Amino acid sequence: MKTTLLNSLLVSVEWLNENDEVSNLIVLDATINKVIDKSSIRLPKARFFDIKKKFSDASAQFPSTLPSAEQFEKEARALGINTDSIIVVYDDKGIYSSARAWWLFKAFGFKNIAVLDGGLPEWQKHNFRVENYKDEIYTQGNFKAKYNDSLMTDFIGVNALSKTSEALVLDARSEARFKCLVDEPREGLRRGTIPNSKNLPYTLLFNGYKLKTKEELSIIFNNLVEDKTKLVFSCGSGITACILALVASVCNYNNLIVYDGSWTEYGTLTKKIDENNRLDKR
Repeated sequence: MKTTLLNSLLVSVEWLNENDEVSNLIVLDATINKVIDKSSIRLPKARFFDIKKKFSDASAQFPSTLPSAEQFEKEARALGINTDSIIVVYDDKGIYSSARAWWLFKAFGFKNIAVLDGGLPEWQKHNFRVENYKDEIYTQGNFKAKYNDSLMTDFIGVNALSKTSEALVLDARSEARFKCLVDEPREGLRRGTIPNSKNLPYTLLFNGYKLKTKEELSIIFNNLVEDKTKLVFSCGSGITACILALVASVCNYNNLIVYDGSWTEYGTLTKKIDENNRLDKR
């Protein structure tokens, strides 16, 4: 059972339904901005992985900022996660914020995790059982976080990477946002793109709620990547960039990096730089 998940980044709803009684299996609901009460539905025995409040640095300037290893370890243990746990993570959109949860675990040294392909919508499509949330306290886990800083980058890092011929920045935002045809949804954030980046809207990677086949996904990536040895993924705030990282992993690409602050950080900080430059020239 463990070997199956260690060698697979995705699992089907059929697989999870057949294996939901495995003793060390933990199902995580990583739906973003979800209000949990007794009317909220979940997959059987799922535990809520609160990206915004518990698995992000809530005090940071930008949304969904990477938490410290200490914070991640504490919150993962509070969910009862152990070093030998098997984790399946899902969300209510198909694959959206579940990819962020998957990447966070990967960044903090945990590999025995898979994303549920199609998430809650695909689960319900098959009429598999759901249940309401209830108040629960989990036995404290022994998960140990070990941060791998090669998997994430910041403003300084992405600036350097965007200027090298070895790396390619792929932006998961919509084509309209990438081409500056519409305003950014975050109030006050300017339109724009990271220099030398290419656009790969995450919505192009799906057939319905599930990801396209590996063959289809590989064609999409191969047409963009060419001979780049490093792939850097960006989006609005670091959530859907992780979908690109997941798909690139499915397609067997290596040297993958997520730009944590993504356009929210880049657009904000470069605006400040431009403003300061204008002031200096006066």
